Order: sequence, then structure tokens, then C-alpha cells
Amino acid sequence: MDSAVDVLRFGDGPGLVVVPGNNRRAHHYTKLAELLQDDYRVTVIDRRGRGASAPQGADYSIDREADDVLAVLAATGSRWLFGHSYGGLIALHAALRQPPAGLVVFDPGVSIGGSFPAGWLPAFTRLVEQGRHTAAMTVFLKETGLTPLGNAPAFVFRALAYMLLHGSDSADTRAMMATTPREVGEVVRLDSDGSRYAAIACPTLLLGAGQSPAYLTGVLPRLAGLIPGARYEIIPELDHNAPDLNAPDTVAAHLAAFLR
Repeated sequence: MDSAVDVLRFGDGPGLVVVPGNNRRAHHYTKLAELLQDDYRVTVIDRRGRGASAPQGADYSIDREADDVLAVLAATGSRWLFGHSYGGLIALHAALRQPPAGLVVFDPGVSIGGSFPAGWLPAFTRLVEQGRHTAAMTVFLKETGLTPLGNAPAFVFRALAYMLLHGSDSADTRAMMATTPREVGEVVRLDSDGSRYAAIACPTLLLGAGQSPAYLTGVLPRLAGLIPGARYEIIPELDHNAPDLNAPDTVAAHLAAFLR
């Protein structure tokens, strides 16, 4: 495949492209892809700055990410697109340029009217540049609210950060932390009233996790009101990492129902 990104492939049948979120690689979605591979040809992208894919580069933007998604869709002949978290934002922007047959996003990283909190980003960026990865990850975990720890003491977040940076995925995790400032920077740069998404011209399903922070799920009804024919669903028992870690079976079932 002549593309800036590497991919993982699963199964045969109608093509579905999966766009991973921030701090995630293609292999994190293996279980989701395996659950769908009997009926679909699933291609999972290793986005820029990950594995054998190209680096983010000096000209990094959501448009470069959308370029990659559209190239993979064309190369694989895929008709369907799924994006998770920041990958959901990428999928929405790819669909603005060239609508797939169907689009599903889960907890997309969309900011409407300043809804996405990013005041933590300068401190995080500074700590990553200083090589203080545990401190940086502690800031990320505590300030994004993406874990079910609520208002736990700081040492709890630091312990989790240490585990993430010294576990089986530690090398990948450290490498991907350097991609976060530009990715979150794009979320902030693209903050708007959301009206741009009214130009998406394909069947669209907006999924949210009931255990995710409100800044992610709160934009879904607004997006559903803007995108023609879109619908949204909040799945109460799921958290932000349902597609890649905690409940790929539930997400796969919703995906398959929509694709049918």
C-alpha cells in the first residue's frame, strides 16, 4: 500500500477502516477487528508517529491525518469508517472531504464552544520535553478524566502512570506521548460552533460511553443535530477505552448492527 501509514488487516468481505485514538496503536484494536472479521475486511491504521508509519512531521495537521485515512480507504476499497476518540475527529474530517458509505465514531475528540478542556497541555508538553514521562502521564490521567478514578489523590494517578510506563506497552506508550501535544493542539485549534460538520453527507452513528467525561459525550447530541440524518447513543456501562480495551464485544455489536 502506497501510504504514509502502516496497517493491520483482518478478515474478508466489505471493507471497514478503523482509526485509533490518542496514545493507541493499531494492535490495541485487534480484539475489535477479530470480532468483526468473519463478516468484514477490517483495516486498522497505525497513525503517524507510531511503529513503521511516517512521523507526524513539521506540517502535521488533521488534514494530513485525513489524507492518510482517505488513502487507506481508496487502497483497500473500503466503504465504512470507524474512529475512536481523536481518531473519531480524524474520521469526521475525512468524511467531510469524501463521505464513506457509513461513518461511526466513539467518543470523538470534538470541541464545540470551548468544550474540550486543554489547560493542562502546556505543563504536559514541558514535562515530556524534559523527559519526565511519569510526571507528564500523571498530569494527563488526572486532567483528562479518562480513567474511572474520579477525584482520587494525586499519588493514585502517579501510581497508574508508573504502571503504564513500565508495563508491556511501555516503549509504545513513551513514544506516543510525544504525539499528544500536536494532536490535542488540533482539537483546540478546530474548536468551533460545530457547523462545519453539517456538510457530512453519509449515514452517521455517534456513540458515547456513559462513564466517559461529559466534555466528550456532551457534544454528541449537538453533532447529531447538525449532521443530516445522524443519530447518537450513549451506552451507560461503557468507558472511554471500550473499543480498544474494556468492551470491544459491545462496540463490535453496535458497529455490526449499524453496518447491516
